[in-house]
Amino acid sequence: MVVGRIASAGHPELMIEPASFKAARTRWGSAGANSDAADVFMLADYARTDNRRLRRVEPVAQATRVLAALVRARIALVQARTASWNQLWAILSEHWPGAARVFGEVDIQVALAFLADYPTPQSAALLGEGRMRQFCRRHSYRGGKSAAELVGRLRAAPAAANRIAPKVLEVIIRGSIAQINLLNTEITNLEHELADALAAHPKLCCSSLFPVSPTSASQRSSQRSDPCSSDATTFEQVAALCGAAPVTRASGKSRSVGFRYTANKPAGAAITGFAENSRHSSVWAGDCYRRARSRGARHPHAVRILARGWVRVIWACWTTDTPYAPSRHRGEQLLVAAT
Repeated sequence: MVVGRIASAGHPELMIEPASFKAARTRWGSAGANSDAADVFMLADYARTDNRRLRRVEPVAQATRVLAALVRARIALVQARTASWNQLWAILSEHWPGAARVFGEVDIQVALAFLADYPTPQSAALLGEGRMRQFCRRHSYRGGKSAAELVGRLRAAPAAANRIAPKVLEVIIRGSIAQINLLNTEITNLEHELADALAAHPKLCCSSLFPVSPTSASQRSSQRSDPCSSDATTFEQVAALCGAAPVTRASGKSRSVGFRYTANKPAGAAITGFAENSRHSSVWAGDCYRRARSRGARHPHAVRILARGWVRVIWACWTTDTPYAPSRHRGEQLLVAAT
């Protein structure tokens, strides 16, 4: 917040990595003593002598700040929903194991609907194949299991390890369902707001990269302010900031390439998540992923290789204010023509 306020006021700011500054402390003495006054002097002198190596912090556009706030709010609600699902699963495993196993998972709407109709083992005591078939038809169940198999799962589940009064269990289950449904509603509302904010963003290239969800595009846009700001001059720098480029260590005849741990983790999660989804929609992305896998790369490594390719594309769109179009993507068109 302090950095944002200073940058918004128009004052120049330089980004100094703590590890780099710590390594440079020996310039001003080897005793290891430090104080606030000495730190201020050393920081100022470091900024004077190494100014050309330091990145300048630029203020983030208002539209990007809005997207970032909405994305953070959605992430918080999704985490809360996941915690609620885990709590519900723990309750069912202890007091109502059959409901936890009938659909295989509780984080789907049909499982929540089943719990709303049958919150206790006693309420499902007379549930047969006919009623289960009607329930599945009413809630458009598409899990591929027959009513007989679902009822068999329900009956084959072990008995509750710790029985409590049915009325108490019903209150707990309905409370958990209400909480999850409320979170689902609020997440949906936030996703609508994200779609509107993304449509109003000046960098329209963010929303033209594929028919992916507005949430994915918003995450990329909100995290793009750091990597694609003026402190990065090439797409290689952006890839390194996102963790999509490896770290090479070479000395003499030895050479090793490893994972880049020092990176902008939210931006890395956004670009790798987008790359993972894009390989199902883009011919070029799918081919890039398959070629990486054929070279022996594991799935996470292959996704990062694809993400680095997308960083090059996104960087070109971002810096030229050009919306992405598959017809202008040469690699995409060559593969489409070949098929």
